[in-house]
Amino acid sequence: MGELLEKAKKLKKAAKQLGIITTDEKNAALMKLADHLLTKKGFILEENAKDLQAGKERGLSESLLDRLLLTEERIEQIVDGVRQLVQLEDPIGETIETWERPNGLQIQTIRVPLGVVGMVYEARPNVTVDAGSLCLKAGNAVLLRGSSSAIYSNKALVQVMREALEGTAIPADAVQLLEDTSRETASEMFRLNEYLDVLIPRGGAGLIQTVVQNATVPVLETGVGNCHIFIDETAEKEMAIEIAINAKLHRPSVCNAAETVLIHENWPYTSDLLSRLQDKQVELRGGDSLVSAYSFVKPATEEDWANEFLAPILAVKQVSDVREAINHIDQYGTKHSEAIIGENEENVRLFFQAVDAAVLYHNASTRFTDGEQFGYGAEIGISTQKLHARGPMGLKALTTTKAIVRGTGQIRS
Repeated sequence: MGELLEKAKKLKKAAKQLGIITTDEKNAALMKLADHLLTKKGFILEENAKDLQAGKERGLSESLLDRLLLTEERIEQIVDGVRQLVQLEDPIGETIETWERPNGLQIQTIRVPLGVVGMVYEARPNVTVDAGSLCLKAGNAVLLRGSSSAIYSNKALVQVMREALEGTAIPADAVQLLEDTSRETASEMFRLNEYLDVLIPRGGAGLIQTVVQNATVPVLETGVGNCHIFIDETAEKEMAIEIAINAKLHRPSVCNAAETVLIHENWPYTSDLLSRLQDKQVELRGGDSLVSAYSFVKPATEEDWANEFLAPILAVKQVSDVREAINHIDQYGTKHSEAIIGENEENVRLFFQAVDAAVLYHNASTRFTDGEQFGYGAEIGISTQKLHARGPMGLKALTTTKAIVRGTGQIRS
């Protein structure tokens, strides 16, 4: 626990300094960080190559190796992300509400940093910079705990970030990487309530559940996405087909991709939709009525309805009405993103009222559940829980509030 405790103490001290610096000071430090990442991209790529080689020797899949891979273009995209962050409004110090009590007390609530954020994530080294820079902009110190598969890349990126912060208003100690990637040290991190204010897990269902079930530090849970599209009988043909194809295939491996399409049994274009999906090499796993009607639809298992495929596989099912669709989503959904396609206003109203999810759509693809698409500029993840933050989490989700009370000598009688 030596490394963890030592770094946690430094983070707590750095968070105090971070909480009182100005927006201009933070932005200047972040611009220096962005420039230094470009200057050091050769070193970063050399270290990334070590992770790729180790991954190949361990037999990692092509998709996992692609997540690990950094290229000049990807580093430039990471740098662009940091520079865009500089342009975003600083949430710290923002007045949320002011009011006056009958006794003359003036009360104001403002946004303040969370303090020290523990970020737990898998594979993708870009998260090291994305999460680190987001936390810094919102005035938080950050403890980064990536996976062993990206250890060389993460060490290089954090080294470069800390070098860049030297001599700026942001203390270099505000960014720390937990280099010990053992499960034992991770478990200790999850219980470090004295030093960490919040944990944010970002990755697969296994990682997220491990953190949620073992942490005593409060968790901002980013969600698994078993997202649904319900096509009502009033849905316009081409709109419904285009949305379903986009939601499934625009980028199948992400959490806001659709995994199930529920089709009203009276919608007359089911054959057109399924044929278009088959033409695009989507594997269809369906309910009984679709399996019996279409030879290319395989029978769906109970697991298929609950699965986040993250691949060109889609569960499809016919339902009798909007209520059956809502019940199916209630049973199998993960409270991420759900869509209804149709022109019946009463059905849309019922869908919006009854479906419990972070983001609901009418006549639009679930692929828009994203911080950038919501206009937040950047995101730390997508929350499917109910407390503190829900949906795409931008800078404001990395803050909490403080009440400022101004009096003129009032005492309580």
